[in-house]
Amino acid sequence: MSVSTTDLYMLKPGALWRAFATDSFAFWMSCLYLFFEYVRPQAIWEGFDAYGHWASTFVILAFIGWLFDPKKQFVWNRISTGVFAFMVLIVLSSINAYWPGTSWENFMKAFNWVVIFFVLTQTITTRQRFYIMLLIFFLASFKLSQHGAIVFAKRGFSFAGWGLAGPRGFFQNPGELAIQMVVFAPMALFFIQGIKEHLKRWQVYLLYLMPITAALTTIGTNTRGGQLALAVQVLALVSVTKHRFKMLLVIAIIAFVGFQLLPAEQKERFEAMGEDSTSMQRILYWKNGWEMMKDHPFQGVGYFNFIPYYNRYYPEDIVISHMRGAELPHNIMIQVGTDTGFPGLAVFLGLIAGAFFRMRKIGKEAEEAGDKFLANMSKGMILALLGFFVAGQFVTVAYYPYLWIHLVLVTSIATFWRNETEFFPQSKRSELSPLRKTGAAV
Repeated sequence: MSVSTTDLYMLKPGALWRAFATDSFAFWMSCLYLFFEYVRPQAIWEGFDAYGHWASTFVILAFIGWLFDPKKQFVWNRISTGVFAFMVLIVLSSINAYWPGTSWENFMKAFNWVVIFFVLTQTITTRQRFYIMLLIFFLASFKLSQHGAIVFAKRGFSFAGWGLAGPRGFFQNPGELAIQMVVFAPMALFFIQGIKEHLKRWQVYLLYLMPITAALTTIGTNTRGGQLALAVQVLALVSVTKHRFKMLLVIAIIAFVGFQLLPAEQKERFEAMGEDSTSMQRILYWKNGWEMMKDHPFQGVGYFNFIPYYNRYYPEDIVISHMRGAELPHNIMIQVGTDTGFPGLAVFLGLIAGAFFRMRKIGKEAEEAGDKFLANMSKGMILALLGFFVAGQFVTVAYYPYLWIHLVLVTSIATFWRNETEFFPQSKRSELSPLRKTGAAV
């Protein structure tokens, strides 16, 4: 049964269910993977935790389903090549590491994302599938953001030493939760802009709770990196909108309100940035990590060998008294550079740049074609990537889902856009994307 794209944009529950229920087994399993990876019911409801491999099981089932799908499409592009090249460099770095055992103990932290990337990019190949997967991503992220915003409000928007934390898993730490929020917020904001012409006013207002609660949760985490990333995103909004004066006014209001909500203790932390013990320790990690990269330019000191290498060669540069040893470097570029050397760092940065330029190109093409949904989503994806990159300068999250799921979504957009523009006649493309009547300006 075919489902109207317009009905999907109108968020009709029946249409959304039919679109999901009539799709393939491989896509069902991909959706379940994302649900269990982000919502993590195994960490919330008793009983689910009896089995510890939900996410990986659904990925395997999705791959099997894809193999036996007679209509499957093999997807491969430059981003795919970059992901697999990065994995090869990790393998070589692990083989030649100072402590190979440490590398192989952590090997699956990177390898899992290569498998997930491959499987999801093979199964999310249409606009309809991308849209449903995006809604799952939003619902899971909104679950985190609304909980964080409520807790922050109940505190009277006051400072707490540990900030806000998420459920057990990737988003448990406040810094990691903040990154998910700065990834989620711009995507949700521009998603609303892309479909609001098909929604009732109350639905639009309700959807705006997504970016609003995401911003509040970011502030409530008390993490300087996440808050800085949010501020950079807000400023960057000026560059992606045609109504720059209006946006500057909105930014001024947001900045004023955000500053008022920022607890006094958090303001003091920003004032002490670079001088407090936490900042000094991280600066030492970055400085010594850079030395490691220069001393081992081709393969680094070894995948996940930063901690043992630092403990052996820089023990005097641990300035926080209660620490018994080094931590990971709190910077994605130092992490990847010490893991895989400059070649690995070049590929990693190439993936980020490739995602940025691919979305910018597709966004321009979609705007010219009058595809308001995709033109806006491209802007949201670019700002989300910017938020990850800025926040990633303060946390060690190269092998967390942020970038890898983002690359999945970018590749999926590129796949269905290519299919629509190259293999469908103009009349069919109009049915696939009904939001072509107006420009893509926010």
